Amino acid sequence: MIRYVSGLIFMLPFIGFSQEDWSKKYAQEIDAETLKKHLTIIASDEYAGRETGYAGQKKAEKYLIEQFKKLGMAPGNNGSYIQEFDVVTSQPDGKLTVDDKTYDFLSEFYFYYKFEKDFNVDQIVFAGYGVDSEKYSDYKDIDVKGKIVMILEDEPYDKKGRSLVTKKKTESEWSYSWKKKYETAIKNGAAGMITIVQDYENKRELVKGFLSSPRMSLAGNEEKDELADAPPFIYISEKLANNILSKTGTDLSKLKKQISKTKRPASMDINIKVSMDFLPKGDELKSSNVLAFLEGSDKKEEVLVITAHYDHIGQNGDLIYNGADDDGTGTVTLLELAQAFKKAKEEGHGPRRSILFMPVSGEEKGLLGSEYYSENPVYPLEKTVADLNIDMIGRHDTLHTHSNYVYLIGSDRLSSELHEISENANKTYTNLELDYTYNEKDDPNQFYYRSDHYNFARKGIPVIFYFSGVHEDYHEATDTVDKIEFEKMTTIAKLVFHTAWELANREDKIKVDQPIEWD
Repeated sequence: MIRYVSGLIFMLPFIGFSQEDWSKKYAQEIDAETLKKHLTIIASDEYAGRETGYAGQKKAEKYLIEQFKKLGMAPGNNGSYIQEFDVVTSQPDGKLTVDDKTYDFLSEFYFYYKFEKDFNVDQIVFAGYGVDSEKYSDYKDIDVKGKIVMILEDEPYDKKGRSLVTKKKTESEWSYSWKKKYETAIKNGAAGMITIVQDYENKRELVKGFLSSPRMSLAGNEEKDELADAPPFIYISEKLANNILSKTGTDLSKLKKQISKTKRPASMDINIKVSMDFLPKGDELKSSNVLAFLEGSDKKEEVLVITAHYDHIGQNGDLIYNGADDDGTGTVTLLELAQAFKKAKEEGHGPRRSILFMPVSGEEKGLLGSEYYSENPVYPLEKTVADLNIDMIGRHDTLHTHSNYVYLIGSDRLSSELHEISENANKTYTNLELDYTYNEKDDPNQFYYRSDHYNFARKGIPVIFYFSGVHEDYHEATDTVDKIEFEKMTTIAKLVFHTAWELANREDKIKVDQPIEWD
């Protein structure tokens, strides 16, 4: 690569370091300006959030193929740059009819699971808070068999703020466990459950994006929701609940006060026709991984895989989720890594092992692209040395006051040699703070299982996941290019390069000396 400094043109490789340190020489090919150029394109509105199976993802696929062709990279799948796979979408939808008035999904009600049982009843049972304990029970003296139970969130308290369950000013599990309330309703014979949501509009907005986004699975791998065959349950607004209760001449406010004052349930039957029709939407779509291949020399049968996911979460109306950091940063880093290794090969210093640069899709829908590859590998998994996976490396999080760090996840989970190689590469070249917080097995975030490297790890292939952490723009429309820290991104990309260089050129394939873990 030609550089310009103070108006002079010179070849960077010949300045300031030993010709024998090829890793250092070719790492200089990784350039912040080039990363920015690529990212500005694929994280633009023109790519519509790159949602798996839709036009924006296809456009990104085309761009990546064009760039790999310009670099002179070979197609990685038997003469093709893509590995296509079929996905099936499902999205919750339905109609709720109460006393001949019909409500649309996400208007005054919503639900999470894809239920297969509709309901059509002439009677609802208001069962207070849905509590059934030794000290207090909303099910006392009522029959809910074959009926829909309608309950409140939280748990009952007396006028002094003491729980009627714990008899103290401390809450019990009934306050927050929807599952406990649901299982209790079913145990008492209910045909379904309706939960009345406090602050409904705000809570609906929090879940609206998730519920409006299609869920995907690989074709042939469709799984029923865990509660698909179970009695259904939905969430409704207090406004709708009061419409239902108006048949009895009371409302939620009066009932809550009554329970608090008397310390007794206010459960009752409500004679009203209610029907719920679950009408899930679904499509069959095609998506793809992009595969660019650089053949090695004397150890070319062994393959190092470097991945990043090029899909994101699309758009919602006019709101476009560009996904600059997630995972535009990882995607364009693959292009620069490929350029650096290709340059080395052109100058007679190509890798001994082959390298597969693979931007995958479907990560946001459940690691679908990497799952498909791991089950349908183009190159034998037993000959695959490692997977280096790059997902969100362009920002810093609130846990750090500086940018000179990267989270490493998985480096020691399967191979202690891989961990040592990574540590040495950083010490020799990049001097980043290597943060292993999210690598701890008891870390509640469990990121080890949440990006594409895991589909290699579960097959016994050593992995490293490079990550900068979650920030306030994660999965928001505000994850844009102007917020990316390109120098940080470049340094992390160089760490990946140096680690990959060692893995591709060392004499022996790294050993797996740790047990395989499953989620």
